[in-house]
Amino acid sequence: MASAGKAALEAFIKMSGSIGKLYRRPFTVCVEGNIGSGKTTFLSHFKKFDNVTVLEEPVELWRDVSGTNLLELMYSEPSRYAFLFQSYVQLTMLQLHTCKTPSPYKIMERSVYSAMCFVENLKRKNVLRDVEVTILEDWYDWCLKSANIETDLIVYLRTTPEIVYERMKQRGRKEENAISLKYLKQIHQIHDDWLYHQTLKPVPSPVIILNGDRELHEMVEEFDKCKNEIFSKYKTNKTTF
Repeated sequence: MASAGKAALEAFIKMSGSIGKLYRRPFTVCVEGNIGSGKTTFLSHFKKFDNVTVLEEPVELWRDVSGTNLLELMYSEPSRYAFLFQSYVQLTMLQLHTCKTPSPYKIMERSVYSAMCFVENLKRKNVLRDVEVTILEDWYDWCLKSANIETDLIVYLRTTPEIVYERMKQRGRKEENAISLKYLKQIHQIHDDWLYHQTLKPVPSPVIILNGDRELHEMVEEFDKCKNEIFSKYKTNKTTF
């Protein structure tokens, strides 16, 4: 595990351990969507609530795996590094799914489930070999059957590919320089197949679909609607210890 990412994870665990009550099964919300769809903005909106633990996508872990920027390698040489990268994504997302929290609500950026959307795209483009697809799918199936990754709600920020392309360019993340509009359209279609049309694979929980094309001040109104939906559904029998 990357030194910076490991330190951050250990700091979170230490902070959680200092609190008497930990939720082994918090009400879990996964925020899904394309690159640049507004997931980080959504998570930032919920950081102000004391009863919510927000877990961002562990990009810093992927950028520094023992000194190697695995994210950059995946985008620059997908045929060589896609399998390695997706394996690590599954591991780090599983860690977020299974970590106990000091809050009754946990909101995650993406999930083990959506990691397979990117695997599906690599599969369709024949970037992954058959044996690599088999291993990743077996790993995913094991996660579903054997790990505590239950999810109570999915928020899908459905955003037009052309809009996320412009947002991606504006934020200027260097690893994303090689990402094309064509790629974003492919990822959008797979997310739509999964969460909008629900024809790709089983959906693990109810889904709220938000229009991610809207301006920030308009999205805040939508986020508040989600807040009411999330907080009204907390189950009092969640296990704590």
